[in-house]
Amino acid sequence: MRDVRVKICGLKTPGDVAAVAAAGAAYAGFNFFRKSPRHVTPAQARALALTAPDGLCKVALVVDADDAALDAIMAEVPLDMLQLHGHETPDRVAEVRARYGLPVMKVIGVATAADLAPLIDFSLVADQILIDAKAPDDAVLPGGNGLTFDWRLLVGRKWLRPWMLAGGLTPDNVAQAVRLTGARQVDVASGVETAPGVKDAGRIAAFVEAAQGARAGVPILR
Repeated sequence: MRDVRVKICGLKTPGDVAAVAAAGAAYAGFNFFRKSPRHVTPAQARALALTAPDGLCKVALVVDADDAALDAIMAEVPLDMLQLHGHETPDRVAEVRARYGLPVMKVIGVATAADLAPLIDFSLVADQILIDAKAPDDAVLPGGNGLTFDWRLLVGRKWLRPWMLAGGLTPDNVAQAVRLTGARQVDVASGVETAPGVKDAGRIAAFVEAAQGARAGVPILR
């Protein structure tokens, strides 16, 4: 059995946090992007974060946030990690990491092999990399769209930093994704919802169980 760490993103209620903790996930994500159906304010996120048990990593998802926006979040919410999901450059990632003294996860959208090239530069400045399905050009959201990409692009690849797989993962396909890519960490938002922004405790539990139960070496149809 593999030890796969799971991040559930876009939590909005105390019940969401409780379900994530009960399922054994490693990360709880709070979304500060205003256009997202999973958006929370710093005050809402603070209330949720204070219900999280010790050991559950609390992550702030932001999109091209400036220092003022990050200052407002950091002043109110007890966080363990920042997730940058916009067009941040490697220099900006380094700035954020230095300014707030927290680990930074940089999200890279992938549709083709060429999209993997930036991972080299970002691996030099970020603490972790999240590899997500690249959003369409006309998409309102940079992630959380329920889209997958060709996981075979990741087979046999290694980077300097720990990485996490995202994009269209569900309780039904996450084990396959883990076995094919070798991912040791996975992230989900829409795949454990009954409607945009509405988490389902049963789907959360099923997702974590499937991810953590994925076995290396099981044959996969490619």
